[in-house]
Amino acid sequence: MISKARILELASSKLPQVIKQRRHLHQHPELSFKEFETSKYIAKQLDEMGIPYQTGFVETGIVAHIKGKNPDKKSFALRGDMDALPIHEKTDLPFASVNSGIMHACGHDVHTSSVLGAAAILNEIKDQFEGTIKLIFQPGEEVLPGGASLMIKEGALQNPAPAGIVGQHVYPQFEAGTVGFRKGMYMASCDEIHLNVNGKGGHAAEPDRITNPIIMASKIILRLNELNELGKEAKIPTIISVGFVEGLGATNVVPDQVYIQGTFRTMNEEWRATIHQKIQSICDDLVSEMGGSVTNNLTKGYPYLENDIDLTTRAQQYAVDLLGKENVIDLDLRMGGEDFSYYTQEIPGCFYRLGTSEPGNPSSGLHTSTFTVDESALKTGMALLSWIALHELNHT
Repeated sequence: MISKARILELASSKLPQVIKQRRHLHQHPELSFKEFETSKYIAKQLDEMGIPYQTGFVETGIVAHIKGKNPDKKSFALRGDMDALPIHEKTDLPFASVNSGIMHACGHDVHTSSVLGAAAILNEIKDQFEGTIKLIFQPGEEVLPGGASLMIKEGALQNPAPAGIVGQHVYPQFEAGTVGFRKGMYMASCDEIHLNVNGKGGHAAEPDRITNPIIMASKIILRLNELNELGKEAKIPTIISVGFVEGLGATNVVPDQVYIQGTFRTMNEEWRATIHQKIQSICDDLVSEMGGSVTNNLTKGYPYLENDIDLTTRAQQYAVDLLGKENVIDLDLRMGGEDFSYYTQEIPGCFYRLGTSEPGNPSSGLHTSTFTVDESALKTGMALLSWIALHELNHT
């Protein structure tokens, strides 16, 4: 087995190039499913390393393969997402975004460059391991339906089929050099609630002549909030939250319609379906009683993410071996969503967190215009991805 000293040595030697790659990606961000120049850049990096790949997955996605000795023995996959967010960057970095209103504010530039770094490491030592490493460069993580689901449909997990997959996500709450893991249930499904509550507007001083949609909408919101208590009783993490209400009336004008938007998140697919039905029933029953109607557009988002217990237990121990126990942290449940969950529904998966803040100087949070990372985290990211992949190829 290749030593951890060798992996760390290679990661150190590759770090300047990977920093250069990350800065290029950061400076030239592209929105979900529009990562055309990003895809070309990744292909160029793979060409320079002599790593074969296929393009055209969901237009911009790429799947590459690093074949060791006896390549058909086993395959293991590494995933890097590559889309950015519609945020105007305010970091004043010398490599800040040149694409107005678009920014890598969620660290996907770090994810992609870490996988490129791991590719450089593994490609250099491919004559020293058996099996095949599959590299998945994925578009569209930030928007529905999620690039992961589409890449799977287009065969990204075939030819060869990997025995497992690992992905990482930047985590500004942790310092660079640290990582976090959680076995089993980790991140929530995320669905969008869009309701149009229809009544009959009119003069506020003539309540007998109107069917007030604001009253109906208010009762719906209160009933939706009660579903959170049902989740507590069922001991299933559940969040239903309304974040937008619009009824364009006035002090003496009742509108015809009220718009409600919110989110529903949970960590159990059966419970998810149950709550969908309850939301529909609440809307139908309350509004019909009051003489109105409602259009319920419940947009189903990503499924909940469950890290495979066996794979994640091993991966966490690999991290301890490589980085030291003091640098490996247990994670709490997280109610955010992530389309890596689609991979975990197909094959064993492990999604972990990569610390990215400078020691003693926490960065701004994800999805903010001032989000930055300590680029030394790239060494940790590429080294750990490589280390996990090598061990998993040897695991029987």
